[in-house]
Amino acid sequence: MSLLHRWLAVCILVLAPVAAQAQAWPTKPVRFVVPFPPGGTTDILARLVGQKLSETQGQQFVIENRPGAGGNIGADLVAKATPDGYTILLGSSTFASAVVLHKTLPYDTLRDFAAVIPFGAQPSVLVTAPSKGFKTVADLVAAAKARPGAMNYASAGIGAASHIAAERFRLATGIVGQHVPFRGPNEALAEVIAGRIDFYFLPLAPALPLVKNGQLTALAVSTPQRAPSMPDVPTTAEAGYPAASYLFWSGLFAPAKTPAEVLGRLYDEGRKALDLPNVQESLTKLGVQPMRLTSAEFQKYFADDVAETVKLAKEAGIQPTD
Repeated sequence: MSLLHRWLAVCILVLAPVAAQAQAWPTKPVRFVVPFPPGGTTDILARLVGQKLSETQGQQFVIENRPGAGGNIGADLVAKATPDGYTILLGSSTFASAVVLHKTLPYDTLRDFAAVIPFGAQPSVLVTAPSKGFKTVADLVAAAKARPGAMNYASAGIGAASHIAAERFRLATGIVGQHVPFRGPNEALAEVIAGRIDFYFLPLAPALPLVKNGQLTALAVSTPQRAPSMPDVPTTAEAGYPAASYLFWSGLFAPAKTPAEVLGRLYDEGRKALDLPNVQESLTKLGVQPMRLTSAEFQKYFADDVAETVKLAKEAGIQPTD
C-alpha cells in the first residue's frame, strides 16, 4: 500500500465516526435550555420549535428552563456541556448584552458558542400614556429638549431589551433623561400607563392590544421596516433617527466544538420547523419577524450585536451590575 493510500485510509477511519454521528443524530433526547422562566416569548418560541423538532426527529427536545443571573446560569450550562448536539441553548439579545452587565462571566460569549439559526426578531414599540399628549416622535423629542433631564424612561431592568432600545433612542435623538429600571416588564408598564413614566420601549405583541384599546399611544417601532400589525405606526428611521433601530432577536446556539455535521443538521431541521405554515402563523401572532440567515451570517450578526452593545454601554454609561 502506497503512502497516499495509507493516508486516505487513516482519514476515512478518523472521519467515519463523525459522519456516522451526524447521520444518526439525534439518537436520544435533546436538552433545549431556556435561560429564562416559563411563559415569556423566548420560552414560547423554544417550545414551539422544540415541539416540531420532536415530531420530525423521533426524539424529544426537552425544554429545560434554567433562569437566574440574567440568563448566565443557563448559558454557562450549555457552554460547558459535551459538544455533541444533545444540549442546546435558546439565546437572545439579552445573551449578547451580558458581556456589558457583568465584570466577569463564567463563559466566553463569542468563543464558547456556535450560532446555529435565528428564530426571528421582535420589534420594540415606543409607547407613552395618552395623557402625555405626544402624537409623534417629534413631539416627544421637542418636549424632552425643552426641559433637559426632566423626562424619564422605563426599562424592565438594567441591560434589558427595553433599556438597550431606550438608550439607542436617547443617544440618536440627543435627549437627556432619567432611566428608571424596574424589576420586570409588568411593573414598568403599569407606571407608563399611569403616566408616571414618560416613555417606554415595549415588545410588539403585548403593546398591540394596549394601543388598540387606547391605554397606550404608539409613536414608532424600532424596526427598519414598519410592523405589519401596526402599519400606521412609523419606524424610528422614518421619524428621522435611523440609529435608533433595534431588534430583540432570539435563536439557537450550541457549544462551540459541536461537529459541523451536527450543526448542519440542527440548522436544516430548524429551518424546516420555522418554515411550517402553522409555525409561521404563531410567530406572526407573537409579533416575531423572520430572520433568514445562514449559520455563518447569524454568527456574524451575533458578534456584531455584542460589539455594538459594548459600544452603546460606553456611550450611555451603562455599568456592570456585579
